[in-house]
Order: sequence, then structure tokens, then C-alpha cells
Amino acid sequence: MSDIRDIVGVEVTGDHSLRATFDDGAVREVSLEGPLDGPVFEPLRDPELFAQVRVDRESGTVVWPTGADLDPIVVYEGLPPLNARVVREATV
Repeated sequence: MSDIRDIVGVEVTGDHSLRATFDDGAVREVSLEGPLDGPVFEPLRDPELFAQVRVDRESGTVVWPTGADLDPIVVYEGLPPLNARVVREATV
């Protein structure tokens, strides 16, 4: 397991997918096509609401207006249920 890294950038790449950039230069692509369950995630099935994702600088992760967020360790390591795809490894 790596050190905890902060997400510093996020880009929506599809109706339910995004690209997260970490403070060490690593980039991961994540599809949330399947795991959108529960009261804070189900509203994100609406692509317009999903597109309102932003980086919370204080917590170092991505968040949505519904209260949904993603654990940066899960995104970085590609842990289930996300299985993030490595786009670029860390540069430091």
C-alpha cells in the first residue's frame, strides 16, 4: 500500500467516468458505471449531476453536491469496486 496521496485535479471523461490527478503526478481513470448505489451515489446516475464533481482540497479527494466522495486510496490503488485504470504512474 502506498502513502496516502491527495487528488489535486479531476476531469469528467464520460457520463459516469472521471480522470483523477494526484499530488505525486499519478493519474487514474475511474468508471462509476456500476457502483452507483445508496442515497448519496444513486443521484449521480444523472450525468449532469455527476459532472458537478470537484476536488475538495481539505480532504484531498473528489466530492459531489450529494455528499458522495471517493476515498483517494481506493482510487490510487485501483481497489474494488472501482478498479481504477492507471494512466500515468507517480513522477516523484
